[in-house]
Amino acid sequence: MSKSITISMPLYFDMGKKKITRRYINMNEYKNWHYMVSNNIKSAYEKLAWTKIYKLRFTKKIKLEFVLWKYDKRLGDRSNVLCIHEKFFCDALTKSGCIPDDNDNFIEQTLYRTGGINKLNPRVDIIITEIESEHGAVDIFN
Repeated sequence: MSKSITISMPLYFDMGKKKITRRYINMNEYKNWHYMVSNNIKSAYEKLAWTKIYKLRFTKKIKLEFVLWKYDKRLGDRSNVLCIHEKFFCDALTKSGCIPDDNDNFIEQTLYRTGGINKLNPRVDIIITEIESEHGAVDIFN
């Protein structure tokens, strides 16, 4: 039986000390952020992720499924949003010790999909599933 868990992460962070600015987590924004802004957003993302994953430890390979829940009907490029979430979340998994590294030896598969519209709670759900092979569990430590 595969172990699976779902983690929800926001589509944006409100950042700033004097003036609060809404920072959307997507590639279009990311490529224009000053490196200090980028570091602060990534740090906030990792801290939030850590509160949800710090007790998790995976001993088998995992697959990650990123599900985008949009706030409206506008068409958008799903991968623009989810690729940054993938990068930040995989780094958080590694830093928190959930997995030894975020390379192909430990993360076997990543999937992106759109879940639908949720005006009250737009988010990215990240489903982490341990991989079972035809012959049982795939042990990442062998």
